[in-house]
Order: sequence, then structure tokens, then C-alpha cells
Amino acid sequence: MDTEDPSAPSRAQSAPADNPTRTRRHGGGITHDNTRHTTRFVVIGNHLVQHKDLSLLAIGLGCHLQSLPTGAGADIKSLAARFPEGPTRIAAALRELEAHGYLRRERHRTQTGRIVTRTVSCNQPHADRRREPADTGCPPAKRTPPPPRRTVHKALPAVPQPSSTAPTLLQQALDLLATLRRHDSRLLLSATDTAHLVPGVAAWLERDVAPGAVRHALTTDLPDEPLRRPAALLAHRLTDRLPPPPPFRTPSAAVPPPRHPLQNCEGCDRGFRAPEAENRCRDCRTAGVIA
Repeated sequence: MDTEDPSAPSRAQSAPADNPTRTRRHGGGITHDNTRHTTRFVVIGNHLVQHKDLSLLAIGLGCHLQSLPTGAGADIKSLAARFPEGPTRIAAALRELEAHGYLRRERHRTQTGRIVTRTVSCNQPHADRRREPADTGCPPAKRTPPPPRRTVHKALPAVPQPSSTAPTLLQQALDLLATLRRHDSRLLLSATDTAHLVPGVAAWLERDVAPGAVRHALTTDLPDEPLRRPAALLAHRLTDRLPPPPPFRTPSAAVPPPRHPLQNCEGCDRGFRAPEAENRCRDCRTAGVIA
């Protein structure tokens, strides 16, 4: 019977539970055959690639996002088209990265007024962004100021449209709008706003509303505070207070001229039509006057 060596381990020693990546020192485990990268590489922190709470899919997706150039597609649809995991698993991995500070989503308004969502990949979660940069001896990089935000106004409300586009009617409406500022200086309109409101005023005028009545409806009972968009207020009033069309009038029938009886002229015996009191034709009456 063989004698057991008390110095030899009785069973294989497992890796410590608190660090499953550590291995025994008898030659097992991973080794590295590394070549120094000089182009097309990205620096990834061990805090991400060895994260204890992130799934393998989240770690790989986090590395992929940090390697993408600025402006590349990083939404679920773009990533699902790139990888075989599918949108459900990719969405779950993105939520993991967001929960641990490796990802955040920000909503921005573009210069055209559209709201877009930007995905920001963070290589140092919870880093203090307020700290001063280290002194490297190099001049600080010149920051490009952000473009000024352009104020985008909503479109003016629609106004009633006239059934007639006669130049005289439209010119009368234009002249009425141009004089509103004389009644209230806040109603100074731009050329663009005036062109938008002209059809609405013309629709009132063609409904037999006098220009003074239109002006009264637009300028009375205005709010006391400054008018931010007077054209929008006028457009609302032109639509909300539009009077009904005038009552329909049956055109009067034309009265035919009277038909006088036919008789013979006593002067030339020529037949003519005239009231019974006339006994001579027109030529004979004219000749008698001349004579």
C-alpha cells in the first residue's frame, strides 16, 4: 500500500471565489502575445472590460461604442443591424451600460427646431467633468463656440380664404392692414405677416362688411400686456369672428320695354310704332321742328 504524501494537495485547488479570473500558478490560465498598436486602436479601461456586474454582452457593446467615431449610429436599430443579438438583447445591454454610467442619452434641439436624442459613451463613469485639465506644457485647445440657437416661430394660424381674388379687393385688404398701427402701435406687421393676413381680411370685405367694421373687430378689446405675435392674434380674430355670408338676393327680372301699337304716319303714311298720342313718325316730327 502506497503512503500518501502529506505535502501534496489532496484535490485540485479552485480559484478564489472573490476573483474567478485568477488561476493556479502551475502554468495554466491565459497568456498574451501582444503587438503594440500604432493605428486604429482605442484605449479601454479595465474597469469596463473586467466589470463584475455587467454582462458579457454589455461589456462588449460598451467597448464597441467607445470605438465608434463621433456621429456614428448608436441607436438600437443601427446596432441590431450590425450585430446578430437582436433589438431586445441590445436594448437590455444599453440599459446596463446606462445604469453603471458608461452611457447616457441627451435630448437636443437642432437649428431647425427638431428634437433629437444623442447617445454619449463615457469611458470614465462618474468622472468629475469640472476638474481642470492637467498642465502638459501645451497651449490649451481652442474651443469652437457653439452656433447661436435660432428662435423658430410656429406657423401663423390659417385665415379664411375669399372666393374672389380680384386685385381691387386684395389691395383694399392690404391697405386696411397697413393702417392698423395707427390705431395701436403694437399692430406693426411685417410684410410676410401682412401677406398671410390679406386673404382673411378680403374674406370679410366680400361679405359686405365695411372696412371700418373690420378694423374695429381687429383693434378693440386687445390685451393690455405686450403682444408677442400680433399677427397670430389677428389671424385668430379673423377666423373666430368671421361673419356669415350676406343673405342671398334674387336678381330682379328685367322689365321688357313697352310695345306700342303699329299706326300710319299722317305726314308720310309710313307705318311706325309709337304711343297713341303720337300721330307722326320721328322723321316727320323732326322735319316739322326744323321747318
